[in-house]
Amino acid sequence: MSVRKRKWTTHGENREAWIADYVDQGGERHIKTFATKTEALAFHAQANVEVAKGTHTADRRSPTIAQAAELWLQSCTNANLEPATLAPYRSHVRLHINPLLGAVRLSQLTAPMVRNFEDRLAAQGRSPAMVHRVMVSLGSIVADAFERGLVAQNVVRGRPQRTRRSDRRKPKLLVGTHIPTPNEIRDLIPHLQGRWRPLFLVAAFTGLRASELCGLRWDDVDLKHGELHVRQRVDRYNNFGPPKSDAGSRTIPLLPMLVKALREHKLASRHSALGLVFPSSTGKVLMRTNLVKYVWQPLQIKAGIVTKAGKAKYTGLHALRHFYASWCINRRVDGGLELPLKTVQARLGHASIKLTADTYGHLFPRGDDTAELAAAEKAFLGA
Repeated sequence: MSVRKRKWTTHGENREAWIADYVDQGGERHIKTFATKTEALAFHAQANVEVAKGTHTADRRSPTIAQAAELWLQSCTNANLEPATLAPYRSHVRLHINPLLGAVRLSQLTAPMVRNFEDRLAAQGRSPAMVHRVMVSLGSIVADAFERGLVAQNVVRGRPQRTRRSDRRKPKLLVGTHIPTPNEIRDLIPHLQGRWRPLFLVAAFTGLRASELCGLRWDDVDLKHGELHVRQRVDRYNNFGPPKSDAGSRTIPLLPMLVKALREHKLASRHSALGLVFPSSTGKVLMRTNLVKYVWQPLQIKAGIVTKAGKAKYTGLHALRHFYASWCINRRVDGGLELPLKTVQARLGHASIKLTADTYGHLFPRGDDTAELAAAEKAFLGA
């Protein structure tokens, strides 16, 4: 390895540059040109260290980030990830990563460049949540390239992690703001008519995800024993598949009101070739966007569940899943089920109890521990 000056003439003009000449850990010789001796020496020293560690990747062997992103996306496709999962990955690459970093070679990517990229995303108006998701995708791209031997280290995942602003300021779900109140659900029920009555009753009192609700089959509804089984879901592209996780496959007991509504619905509804409980008017998969826009939001307006501006208060169907969780948690004296946290997790189909606790733990009622504290103080002090 050496650093030397190179001089040459172009169109009668004398020019010079500094060259770092080195051999990588694979025994291949490389030459890199710099404008100044300081830059050449700095690179030479860094390359020495990386070659000794076996972590050096020469620029000419390194793909661009755009090329590495295509390899990563192909890996995701080969892994049979769902279209609903792949779509945001492709969006991250096309809209956020390639415009700012696509032409950069992986070997030239540094931690300061990654930090600058993150800051530029925020400065251009991306939300903290979106910035975080894009950074995760960038880290996955570089990790995939590392596993392929295209880069010697992952400077995205190897850098210190910053606390996300969205984590620090993420608001808790509030009853009446994010979660329908019991009174709002009581006001809604009289306005549920026809085929929409069983659908929204099931949504509110089983906590099914929208994908599970639209994918529910009659074969999974046991009216005799008053329970339904979650065994499949359908994504936004109308692809059927198993629940999101093993915990998503679950059995949920039905209120007598639901059993009655579903029995009447089964007798009155047309047979769906797909065997769906809640198909579209043509027997196909119900479009969730239409369900929300043309049914769920108008129903709220009819029931008086509106904002100060007179619009539907809850924008999506997930509000009904939040209601079911709160109803499971509420005390029996308040009309709830008062279930323990582990049971709530099972009813909701959460993969971990931590997710249930983080999302809904603040809704669990607190007992009056004044007497207990007084007794503990008396025992401790001997008073």
